[in-house]
Amino acid sequence: MTKEEQNKLVDHPMQTWEWGEARKKMGIEVVKIYEDNTVYQMTIHPIPHTTFSIGYIPRSTAPSAKAIQKFSDEGKKHNLIFIKIEPYVPYGADFKLVKSSHPLFPEWTQTLNLKPTEDELLSKMKPKTRYNIRLAEKKGVTIKLMDTTEGFTIFSKLYFETCKRQNYHGHTPSYHRTIWDTLKASQAHVLVAFLDKTPLAAYELLFFKKRMYYLYGGSSLEHKNVMAPNLLMWEAIKLGKQMGAELFDMWGSLPPEYSPSHPWAGFTRFKEGYGTEFIHLSASFDLVINPVTYPLYGLVYKLRSKIM
Repeated sequence: MTKEEQNKLVDHPMQTWEWGEARKKMGIEVVKIYEDNTVYQMTIHPIPHTTFSIGYIPRSTAPSAKAIQKFSDEGKKHNLIFIKIEPYVPYGADFKLVKSSHPLFPEWTQTLNLKPTEDELLSKMKPKTRYNIRLAEKKGVTIKLMDTTEGFTIFSKLYFETCKRQNYHGHTPSYHRTIWDTLKASQAHVLVAFLDKTPLAAYELLFFKKRMYYLYGGSSLEHKNVMAPNLLMWEAIKLGKQMGAELFDMWGSLPPEYSPSHPWAGFTRFKEGYGTEFIHLSASFDLVINPVTYPLYGLVYKLRSKIM
């Protein structure tokens, strides 16, 4: 199956041919399973010091019973304990599987309809967000589309500074570089906010099938009073409209009735300011392949989480 054929059948960047190629470059085995007139792209993750592995199918279409049977067959071939399945479909679908106790994606995201005009989009924002956008413009913040090595380098620096500041342990620099290098020709874009020549914030975005996705972001502690991230997100929204996107997916969020004290409250509130809609996505499910080892894995995972 060619890149064009696969991408025509899937609906999310993480199921595209390019994403699979990026994972292969990282040394991860990728299995493509054909069913339901689509492709389910699964990555295989060996468990250190064992003969077992775990399968992962992120952001796929809703699998049918026939597709799940094919997943199970592949799982047995690869000696998997289980396959984690996180479909990109509305919440409520019951796949007759075990609900995962440790999902990788949050069940909630926020989306923004990009079909209205720019003036209409501005009018639907929270007043404070709209004010901060205008303030950033007044203070001289400028936004540049930098789909270059320089742009990615700026983004990477700001992103990892932010991760360190927030004590967030995400993917490695090598992971981010590989994703960028593989997707930059087709899906990935970098937007950077500057004050004079100083970069203050940067976003990595993905565009696929009339949808723009906010993938990662980072910001500097310098000149926080000029509200650069607010203008940067507005320009990301405008860029999506220019590229023909009809929807902007913010990638992840707390649910609407979130606690202000939650560690994610800040970015949830930030995204909410743009007039987004909270969307409840499918839960994360585990397709158990090895029913003997699966409970043991769960126990070890809990113990490790407590120690870490």
